[in-house]
Amino acid sequence: MIGARGTVPAMSTRHLFGTDGVRGIAGVAPMTASFALSLGTATAEHLRDRGTERPVVVVGRDTRRSGPMLASAVAAGLNAGGADVIDLGVMPTPGVSHLVRALDAAAGVVVSASHNPFADNGLKVFGADGAKLADAEEAALEERLSQGAVEPRERSGADLGAVRRYRTEDGHYVRFLLGHAPYLDGLRVALDCANGAAYQIAPRVFKQIGARLEVGHDKPDGLNINASCGSTHPEALRQRVQQGGFDVGVTFDGDADRALLVDRHGRLVTGDHVLVINALVRGEKHVVATQMSNLGAERYLAEHGVTLHRVQVGDRYVHEKLLNEGWRLGGEQSGHVLFLDKAPTGDGILTALQTLAACRASGVALEEWVERIPCYPQTLANVPVPAAVKRGLADDDAVAAAIAEATGALGDDGRVNVRPSGTEALVRVMVEAASDELVERWSLHVVAAVRAAAARGVPAAAVAPVAAAPV
Repeated sequence: MIGARGTVPAMSTRHLFGTDGVRGIAGVAPMTASFALSLGTATAEHLRDRGTERPVVVVGRDTRRSGPMLASAVAAGLNAGGADVIDLGVMPTPGVSHLVRALDAAAGVVVSASHNPFADNGLKVFGADGAKLADAEEAALEERLSQGAVEPRERSGADLGAVRRYRTEDGHYVRFLLGHAPYLDGLRVALDCANGAAYQIAPRVFKQIGARLEVGHDKPDGLNINASCGSTHPEALRQRVQQGGFDVGVTFDGDADRALLVDRHGRLVTGDHVLVINALVRGEKHVVATQMSNLGAERYLAEHGVTLHRVQVGDRYVHEKLLNEGWRLGGEQSGHVLFLDKAPTGDGILTALQTLAACRASGVALEEWVERIPCYPQTLANVPVPAAVKRGLADDDAVAAAIAEATGALGDDGRVNVRPSGTEALVRVMVEAASDELVERWSLHVVAAVRAAAARGVPAAAVAPVAAAPV
């Protein structure tokens, strides 16, 4: 089975797999049907070589137009490699993770580009433990894919894999969510489903726990996933909650592995707020966050005896740190939160339910928590940069000088973080400071340096070799 950490020797740097699987524009290499077919075959052969004679793999997807094409191709590749497939249809990423374990599968494959625009798509693989593959496991798959199309060993008749549809009425994932949900007793809730994978399951769960519900962006057409909605565009939900007199708003991204909340005053409740609320109510002493998490939240936690440990951006690194240290709670500012005592991967619906449950258990309303938790002004600028050079920009001399100047000026009351996106052709520039004026000034300064470096190109020495780099 895939998923046993540390059982595969470390290999060369991954080029296809980014921080969240393989991503790209659907129909353009590497995100083509032929590549999905090869990935399916490689996964099946990998499982069989590691001792699973007749692997069972669950496959789920979000609502993108390209999803059925890629999911069918993955399933065909798995079948050709001798693996049976349980087709979950449209299913949140954390639902796929849960069903890997609930159905005793050897692995799971998700076809989704999460929060990316609809034209993108992605492929990510879960191990038998329901967690994303470790770097070494992904490198092992890359090794099989490195020579181009993967030809399966010859099989015929009963040796070929079969496909069966999952019975949605079995409801394994819904039952799991309900088992970790508070009773909301008529709480007025506005949901934004991002026209994505949560559009059916999230309303069903919230209705069953007593919410008075208004649901928006729950009519996917294959093109409107994440389009001016969802956790990447919470502005409309903030306005709707405030004007409509709702108690809370909840918004997901396209594959529902993250969630942001909105309090009754229309204020955004980020993953940093969620970490603080749950850490204090649960009595955690250690939480794991990333370089993007707010300095104000970190200091508030420290005042209450909780240490925040930072890792590089990406939920896989949060997950790794939690596992290594034996801790339970961590996450990202984006709302991708891990409750490792509940689930092995981020789950937007679970995150919202656990946060509302924590508010009820503490007797402190969500809006009161928002007022208590100090968050420093922060801005995140996404600078378009060609995928081939984005990883070298932070090492450019002029960019490094701009970062050093900003960092020196801000001192202990501010931070600068410049990093290539792991999923898009962007460089993300985060600046945090004690005032909006300082944030704006130094953000413009660093962004200008990044744009100038991108325009002139990056010196060859600054760029690591890239082969089919993920975007």
